[in-house]
Amino acid sequence: MSSVRTGVKICGITEEAGLEACMKYGADWVGFVFFERSPRYINALRAKVLAGRVTDGIKKVGLFVRPGDADLERVLGQVDLDILQLYTTPERALQIQAKFGLPVWLSIPVASQADLPQQNIVERLVIEPKPPVNATRPGGNAQRLNWDMLHGWKPAYLWMLAGGLNPENVGQAVATTGAAAVDVSSGVESAPGIKNPDAIARFIHNARTSAVD
Repeated sequence: MSSVRTGVKICGITEEAGLEACMKYGADWVGFVFFERSPRYINALRAKVLAGRVTDGIKKVGLFVRPGDADLERVLGQVDLDILQLYTTPERALQIQAKFGLPVWLSIPVASQADLPQQNIVERLVIEPKPPVNATRPGGNAQRLNWDMLHGWKPAYLWMLAGGLNPENVGQAVATTGAAAVDVSSGVESAPGIKNPDAIARFIHNARTSAVD
């Protein structure tokens, strides 16, 4: 069995039941999506209410797509976020990290081993599949990465695996890739934006009970 406790982020929280399940079953991070084209979009006022319920020890992550400074200022003026997860360029991510003084995670879409980054300039990289050509939003889009390309890959920086994960496959994903942390959204939902507490419980349990080669 793995001797390292796998970190788990549940993203796209929009309602109390999902948030309560994250806290009850031991998620490390909960994510709020501030991108209006996402079915998991949440406005700052609603996010403020939910974030205020988060217990100590669980970090609150805000997901933004190519945000301007004003976008970030507007949300951060209302919501007490711990981490910014960004879809943007590495240069812009570094600029945001310096300006706002919060840890930044940068999403890195990959299609082959050649796409895997050799270095990192922010706190953590989120490794996920490249979106389909016709996708209207970035991210894994419930697609699964080819985990085999990550087998034996051991970068000297923090990273997280995302894309197409669910309670049934997360154990194998961790075992194959050696990921120290995983990120799930649609894989633990009963409907878009509505989390299934039982699926959250099983996902967290299975992520942390997989054998790693």
